[in-house]
Amino acid sequence: MAETTEEKKVDTSESKRIHTYPLIRHSDMNDEMKTEAMELCVTACEKFSNNNETAARMIKETMDKKFGASWHAVVGEGFGFEITHEVKNLLYMFFGGNMAIIIWKCS
Repeated sequence: MAETTEEKKVDTSESKRIHTYPLIRHSDMNDEMKTEAMELCVTACEKFSNNNETAARMIKETMDKKFGASWHAVVGEGFGFEITHEVKNLLYMFFGGNMAIIIWKCS
């Protein structure tokens, strides 16, 4: 029997790995709230991929309606933050590579 070998070429020219799935960096939310918030963030970023401000507004308004006021949202690339938040009301995640989203509740 003849053995066949298959060669696979791997493109190593791109050194960065782009994540197309949501990557939760930190969260102290319960699992149900975390899942809803993560799905909302992904939906907003996909729907408003060219406008981070509109995506943040959609996230904030939806979280306010679902979980009560007063939620805050930041969507973008290359920012630092230091916040005070209510316990069990913080989500910091990445989506679509280097797009960062942080949402928190502070009354």
